[in-house]
Amino acid sequence: MSDGNWASIIVKQNWTMSEAFFLLGLLAISMRKRFSFFVYLAIGLVALSGLLYYVHYLIFRDPHHIFIYLLGDLAFLPLEALVVVIIIERLLARRDRQTKLEKLNMVVGAFFSEIGNQLLQDLLPHFDNRSEISSHLNVAQNWTRKDFRKADKFAHQLRVEVDCRNIDLGALKALLEEKREFLLTLLENPSLLEHDRFTDLLWAVTHLDEELAVRSTLVDLPEKDLEHLAGDIKRLYDHLASEWLDYVQHLKLRYPFLFSLVLRTHPFQEGQSPVIS
Repeated sequence: MSDGNWASIIVKQNWTMSEAFFLLGLLAISMRKRFSFFVYLAIGLVALSGLLYYVHYLIFRDPHHIFIYLLGDLAFLPLEALVVVIIIERLLARRDRQTKLEKLNMVVGAFFSEIGNQLLQDLLPHFDNRSEISSHLNVAQNWTRKDFRKADKFAHQLRVEVDCRNIDLGALKALLEEKREFLLTLLENPSLLEHDRFTDLLWAVTHLDEELAVRSTLVDLPEKDLEHLAGDIKRLYDHLASEWLDYVQHLKLRYPFLFSLVLRTHPFQEGQSPVIS
């Protein structure tokens, strides 16, 4: 029986209140498959509100008083929506995002500990403009947010000058092959959805790994092929330097003891050493 038939029966017949509510209950059961839990919840809350207002009327017999407070409650609804839906919801969403980013920074830290720092150090000596890169990325203890912003701007516009003939491509291939499973595990992490830049870095690393892996030999490669590999290395280092700066700034703000180790070991300084002298 359709919803319209149920309604017509209730209207045309002289049902008692109990019979009418019984039929409405049957109607609700027939509509269960059409509505979600939240729709039922909304209907229930509206019905409960109406019932409470009806009880109020039965007790005090003062509809004027009821409508005064009803209008006042309705007038407050837009402000309540502003506070609850917009402000509080955004605060909770921001807190949730910060929690996810905190967890993601742990993943970023694992990446740099496992392979990122080694790539930074092993590739830098082979760049023709390594002195310029080091001068801009030489993070120090007294760096401020302004210094990090300046370095980050340089990293985003970084133009690495590299000749692949000066790089031991075989050693680079072996390193990436050794860390391949680790990199693939990172790519499976759902937290990466919150960090596009780090995802781009992982794709740059895995792409270079694939490029080197599919070549049966890395000796006596044609000039054009070396230029292609140089472009892949440039892309990798651009992302690597930028993401490293973000990570180091995070360590400076939240984990000074980890930042202290970075200051002593990063490759953009002369004579780096983990030993405190």
